[in-house]
Amino acid sequence: MLEDDERFNEVEDEEQGMFEHYRFDISSGQDPVRVDKYLSTHMEYTSRHRIQLAIKSEYIRVNDKIVKANYVVRPGDVVTFVMPYERRGLEILPENIPLDIVYEDDDVLVLDKPAGMVVHPGHGHFSGTLVNALAFHLGISQGPDAEDERMGVLVHRIDKDTSGLLVVAKNDEAQLNLARQFFVHSIDRRYVAIVWGNIKEDEGTITGNIGRDPSDRMRFKVFPDGDQGKHAVTHYKVLERFGYVTVVECRLETGRTHQIRVHFNYIGHPLFNDERYDGAEIRKGTIYAKYRQFIENCFKICPRQALHARLLGFVHPKTGKHILFESPLPDDMSQLIEKWRKYSENMSEWLSEPEN
Repeated sequence: MLEDDERFNEVEDEEQGMFEHYRFDISSGQDPVRVDKYLSTHMEYTSRHRIQLAIKSEYIRVNDKIVKANYVVRPGDVVTFVMPYERRGLEILPENIPLDIVYEDDDVLVLDKPAGMVVHPGHGHFSGTLVNALAFHLGISQGPDAEDERMGVLVHRIDKDTSGLLVVAKNDEAQLNLARQFFVHSIDRRYVAIVWGNIKEDEGTITGNIGRDPSDRMRFKVFPDGDQGKHAVTHYKVLERFGYVTVVECRLETGRTHQIRVHFNYIGHPLFNDERYDGAEIRKGTIYAKYRQFIENCFKICPRQALHARLLGFVHPKTGKHILFESPLPDDMSQLIEKWRKYSENMSEWLSEPEN
């Protein structure tokens, strides 16, 4: 079972809206001044260049409205610097942890995260995380109140027990550019998942607002009426069928917390061995003890939700060229698929048996 402090670290690619990083209430004695100049003089650890980039990316707001660099602030205005991810609040200590780096240049770094690695420190995981490893690799160490937010290099995250590709920004311009691409849903992200049941359609789309489950704060759920949660869309196509489970490729149009896991559970096909979303028990299959033993062996082979971030594509923040990266399935999911493939080939007669 997952402990509570572990559960809070399982955060899938999130776009929960804009988060306030800095706030300035313009005092009554302030002379009228351009917003870019005001911020340059009041954010001493943030460069003028970064402020200009933030304004260009529409991250500077005055009285909750997007403004341009020549906007003149006056007494009574409220100036905020917002970003599409939460500001960190913990000290980042470098740790020499090996990273599987797929690509790296002066602006971006793409890595392949193994299942079981927490992405960001917090809630019981203050060391051994991906961010600690990145701090060592990039030679950065900062405290929780650092004015320069360049340690916020991660502009998206995936769950602790989800494996696969992540992109990291290595400088201000890349960070702001990539964050914007995620916010407007232009990033190409594809996952491979193994789900319970034989999905009827060869391809389809799951649409449903996702929000925190009011009856269980550890879970998220779909609100079909659309009056709660945030808009979420997952496209899928079937890659392989084994009768009682299906291998699917998922393409995220949005990136809500636990989106793939929540959406497939919503349509009655939870991810295989997803403890939180009802997939860590037999959902489809026969009643025979031999089959139950087979499933238990499958759970041991892949002791986590069967979900892998296989493909990641984005526009390079400096060159403007679209680049695409792919990650092979990790051993646990490959072995799980092969085990189901052999089972279905050798036991084809079970396909016609009634399901539970």
